Amino acid sequence: MGKRKVQIWKLYEVDYESWTIKRKNKKCPRCGSFMAHHMKPVERWHCGNCGYTEFVGRKK
Repeated sequence: MGKRKVQIWKLYEVDYESWTIKRKNKKCPRCGSFMAHHMKPVERWHCGNCGYTEFVGRKK
């Protein structure tokens, strides 16, 4: 098993009118890397680098 290649177009969003680049996913408050958004079994944000997890509360 090898490491997966990062698909950079999935991580950033470019606004061509103002020429700015913005991250699509959240930044980990602990280590600073990208966090993954998981929907199942519970909606949460998870950092694969350091293991930090934020659970998303239900909106009523």
